Amino acid sequence: MNINHQFLGLCHVRAGGLIGFAPALIVGLFAGGNVAAQDVIEEIIVTAQKRQQTLQEVPVAVTVVTANDMQQAQMLDIKDLQSIVPSLRITQLQTTANTNFIIRGFGNGANNAGIEPSVAVFVDGVYRSRTASSLADFPNLERIEVLRGPQSTLFGKNASAGVISVITAKPDMQKTSGSASITLGEYSQVIVKGNVTGPLSDTVAFSLSGSVNNRDGYYTNLVDGEEYGERDRWGVRGQLLFQPSDKLEFRLIADYEEIDEVCCGVANLVDGPTGVAIRLIGGDLVSNQPFAYANFYDFNPVNEIENNGVSLQIDYDFDAVTLTSITSFRNQSRFENSDVDFTSARLINPNSSDTELDTFTQELRLASSGDGPLDWMIGVFYFDEEVEISNVLNYGVDFRAYTDVLTGGGVTLLETTLGLPAGTFFAAGQGNFETAGQDNQATSIFGQVDWHMTDRVTLTLGANYTEDEKDAFVGMLNTDVFSSLDFVSIGFAGAFQALTGLAPTPANIAANPGAAALAQAISVEPCPPATALPCNSLLALQPLQFLPPFLDFPNAVESGSSSDDDVTWTVRLAFDATDNVNLYVGASTGFKATSWNLSRDSLPFASDFSAILAAGLGLPNLATGFRFAGPEDATVYEIGLKARFERGALNIAIFDQEIEGFQSNIFNGTGFNLQNAGKQSTTGVELETTWLPTNAWKLSFAATWLDPKYDVFKNFVFPDGLEQDLSGTTVPGVHEFSMNISGVYNFDIGASTSGFVRVGYIYEDEIPIIENVPGNIASREVSTVNASIGLQWDNGFEAMLWGRNLTNDEYLLSAFPAVAQAGSFSGYPNEPRTYGLTLRKNFD
Repeated sequence: MNINHQFLGLCHVRAGGLIGFAPALIVGLFAGGNVAAQDVIEEIIVTAQKRQQTLQEVPVAVTVVTANDMQQAQMLDIKDLQSIVPSLRITQLQTTANTNFIIRGFGNGANNAGIEPSVAVFVDGVYRSRTASSLADFPNLERIEVLRGPQSTLFGKNASAGVISVITAKPDMQKTSGSASITLGEYSQVIVKGNVTGPLSDTVAFSLSGSVNNRDGYYTNLVDGEEYGERDRWGVRGQLLFQPSDKLEFRLIADYEEIDEVCCGVANLVDGPTGVAIRLIGGDLVSNQPFAYANFYDFNPVNEIENNGVSLQIDYDFDAVTLTSITSFRNQSRFENSDVDFTSARLINPNSSDTELDTFTQELRLASSGDGPLDWMIGVFYFDEEVEISNVLNYGVDFRAYTDVLTGGGVTLLETTLGLPAGTFFAAGQGNFETAGQDNQATSIFGQVDWHMTDRVTLTLGANYTEDEKDAFVGMLNTDVFSSLDFVSIGFAGAFQALTGLAPTPANIAANPGAAALAQAISVEPCPPATALPCNSLLALQPLQFLPPFLDFPNAVESGSSSDDDVTWTVRLAFDATDNVNLYVGASTGFKATSWNLSRDSLPFASDFSAILAAGLGLPNLATGFRFAGPEDATVYEIGLKARFERGALNIAIFDQEIEGFQSNIFNGTGFNLQNAGKQSTTGVELETTWLPTNAWKLSFAATWLDPKYDVFKNFVFPDGLEQDLSGTTVPGVHEFSMNISGVYNFDIGASTSGFVRVGYIYEDEIPIIENVPGNIASREVSTVNASIGLQWDNGFEAMLWGRNLTNDEYLLSAFPAVAQAGSFSGYPNEPRTYGLTLRKNFD
């Protein structure tokens, strides 16, 4: 009896709930009899090139994760993919939705709705434009394909680093079946799942699936006991399959899901000089303990996400060609509010973001279906999306006291000196009220030809032309009085009056040019002075001007529009060395369009600054920076080998990949710097192998070796405002070596029971995490063990006992300079050990 059946239920339980079950299960596993046979490597069908091919023959670096793999490895959602795919890293940051997908060290897209990911996610052929739209628990899946390297020829824009393609199970036209499962796990987790599918008539079938996932958190707010890192999500998905003839098929899919979670825990890595100020005003934080899994917060975060959509796929077989149409409408709504200072001092409240995206996509393609020497495909893809954002960032009731402690009463003294009412500066409720948005239309025309030059040699040529147009805007109401002060002008006025005894009126300045020149020199001289001149002590207060006046765009100088176009291509030569061994060599390019900074951190380009001043648009403390990051252009050169034998398979890819204009978006302590890195490259090797030493055993090994570099990255801005050239340095956050090892033992107990034992090990070597946090403060090394034990009976009942991170390995997901706390650093710790029990019943 083969145990390669699906365990759709998933779980977590406190120890007491497992005590009675675990010994009986383990005894049963090793008490019995015959071995479940898996005597050959299963042939896997993929659609990595938008047509059905075997994994063996497709000349693309692709990892396939089957439904059975996911269930045995206790993979709940897309973030868990990295436990099987070593080239993939998925990192959750300060909120549920702010999640980055990275393949081969390339990827971005979190913390700003204007930035589309470099790793494109498709679900049943429908593009999900932001990571937040693909984070829910998996529905009833068939497989997931992870395509590594640029894939823009067939998948269009925003696939410059790779593609994650999720394929769900179609409705069953033959019989009615379904399943129901419950999972009980640690942290009081309860997951309930169910699905049913079957025919409604000879030509129509349906499927319906749903899930609810609730779990307490593992990271404690020491102020009120609230637990962060919880799960509170549910979703439903329905499909109708209509096959009026053997040539025509309609597949209608509708889905809806909600996430409402308290996330995420942030640890203090270094309690710098500002920690004293936090405590003096009555706040607190857990100092210098990355893995305390507890901290002090003055309010709890809100993470609310709603995703819904409908898609219709139509396939018509004209004998020689097949026409495919995929139409989709999707909506995503997000509301987030976070205590971003990550202390119990009420420095910031609220820091909220309300985002809505409405997306329409349409794809049409024709693909040959004959048996001649040419397999070809042509198509067009249209994308239309509207983004609306409303952000609020206000000072809390403790921020004024905090600034007075930092300046030794300097803020209050300045207020008095300027004759302003007490409490004018940093009053609670002052801050930014922001509206932003973007309209984006893109069109791609693509085609690919496979020329079977001989029975064993195939030449692939493909090209894609994409046009992408965006109209963006950001408007800001700023009520921060302190940040609107021009300390240079104030310093000039004070110095001129001290030198001349006269008020700094235009007439007096014109009549005293020598004094005016000296006053100007004094006004820009920080204290302590570097020269014999007197200095301007007010300049020391500039680091506290966190929210300076914002220049809205579009305006008379800045259009707020971008228009990009690009031709991407693929050239690949594949050679079937034997019936079991395939070799390929190729090159391809990728494209990602301009990303606009739709936030308060968006600043005019230096090249526009003179025109802005000439147009009378200058504002106090208006700085220059980046409104947007220009397009990414990716190129990869790759050779590969794919071998499949009766009891084993081996895939190897050797590549040299680079991205010109990589869109970097890194937090500097008060905001995000979105800018283009000149060039980032990675040379690497990927290896995947599977071996069946006996009918009972399946052993898998996957590893990735990378050499990531910033070939060119000038003008990187550190938290202190200094710029540094990172060209020639190693890219932080990218492991040079990572591997996954797993072993599955299949067995039978008597004639009616089968089972498996699976153990997996994940290792990633130690690396610094991010550019602007020293490696001795924030580095990451991963060494994790996952395991599961399952039984299945002929009556359709299944049980699985599982554990993730059984070694309770502790490591940081990411790190950053602490918000408005110079000299302090914060980080995101990983999830601790979890375990649970899943019970499932299949119905036929």
